[in-house]
Amino acid sequence: MCGRYTLSDPGTLLEDMHVDAQGGELVPRFNIAPTQTVPAIRQSAEGSRALSFLRWGLIPFWAKDASIGSRMINARSETAAEKPSFKHAIKRRRCLLVTDGFYEWKKLSDGKQPIHIHRPDRKAFVFAGLWEKWDRGAEPIESCTILTTRANEQVAEVHDRMPVILDGDARDFWLDASIQDPSGFEPLFEPYGGELAFTAVSRMVNNPRNDSPQCVEPI
Repeated sequence: MCGRYTLSDPGTLLEDMHVDAQGGELVPRFNIAPTQTVPAIRQSAEGSRALSFLRWGLIPFWAKDASIGSRMINARSETAAEKPSFKHAIKRRRCLLVTDGFYEWKKLSDGKQPIHIHRPDRKAFVFAGLWEKWDRGAEPIESCTILTTRANEQVAEVHDRMPVILDGDARDFWLDASIQDPSGFEPLFEPYGGELAFTAVSRMVNNPRNDSPQCVEPI
């Protein structure tokens, strides 16, 4: 799964993705947690891309209560097209969540050790995401979830699941609004094949109120 992640410097990636506009101010984040607002790239039917800010934890359009979103921070890529909560979004409401690393917790004899998993060069990359608009409350809420897949060989030493990470043409294919058959996305859901780096960090990341560069410093 993916329950926390980081975003310290997304600027270069947004340029590479040809994002036309920003829907808010990007600030460095070192401990992004569920229910918080996160940056996402979405593409219109005309092909233009914009940076939006969505609530992490997808609220299905049919939900009676927005609180369900806290349990929908991840969607299993293997079954998302079948689940009522995600099957509509995977056809028409796909997005990319901008990041530069995510946390997992490794079991040790003295407790769980948080590990920051990132690219060796620490550059930004993207998770495959889904989004929905919920309008049964006082104000509409746009929310999102991160797709997950089985862990690759590296991540499997820490956890059996990992986020779906997209590179290159896979990012364009995922955002293509003309594609509505989820079966075509199956090759994208393979575990990430690129190199990742693992950094043991302070247990201060266990508390989502802690959001500073200290969260990603090696211990």
